[in-house]
Amino acid sequence: MLFANLQAAEKRIHSQNGEDGVIEALFAELRTTNKYFVEFGCGDGTECNGAYLIEQGWTGLLMDGQGLSENPLATVQKEFITAENINDLFHKYGVPAEFDLLSIDIDSNDFWVWQRIAARPRVVVIEYNASIPPNERSAIIYDPNFVWNGSDYFGASLLALKELGQRKGYTLVYCERAGVNAFFVADELLPADFKPLRIEEIYRLPNYGYRGQRHWPDKVRKMIDPFLGSNDAYIQIDCG
Repeated sequence: MLFANLQAAEKRIHSQNGEDGVIEALFAELRTTNKYFVEFGCGDGTECNGAYLIEQGWTGLLMDGQGLSENPLATVQKEFITAENINDLFHKYGVPAEFDLLSIDIDSNDFWVWQRIAARPRVVVIEYNASIPPNERSAIIYDPNFVWNGSDYFGASLLALKELGQRKGYTLVYCERAGVNAFFVADELLPADFKPLRIEEIYRLPNYGYRGQRHWPDKVRKMIDPFLGSNDAYIQIDCG
């Protein structure tokens, strides 16, 4: 069965949690094409999904707001990512129209940025907000200057990302045990008879640090349904 053992495959070489092993297992089945990746929100290039890939001969683009690298094998471009500039940044750094892996972890507008990306990665790894149950479709209100304050007001729910993935032609296949990252595969790579698990079976509760830790609740700001139209038309959903 395709992707049957992703939990067993989890391992951390340089990733924050078990992403290194999941990515390795996915491409063991899907195979690679150009071994090119894009990752933003990569910190100093030492604890990120791209670090292990570089050691395996991949090339790619790392971007972070600090633009500092402590990884001798990696250059981290200093860029503050927004929905408005993401495609221009891809053009600036010569990102191929199609490539193997996209990794998004900016603790903020992850949903809105992925929504705008025109390029076609084969696999997408994106942080989801596990504080929100899997039956709620919500995301933060888009603010290009948003900076995360450590609370549970960030990103988007797994359901919102799942439905965005469907609209972009991707299938949700896995969430790692820490309840941080969701993994999507381009639909054209899946066999016609592939039957994904229900979202309730894939979703993981917050398990930060593998200790069941959660972010503190923001009782003031509200999350919204990102598919309802303009900001004025959004239904506000309490994320606390």
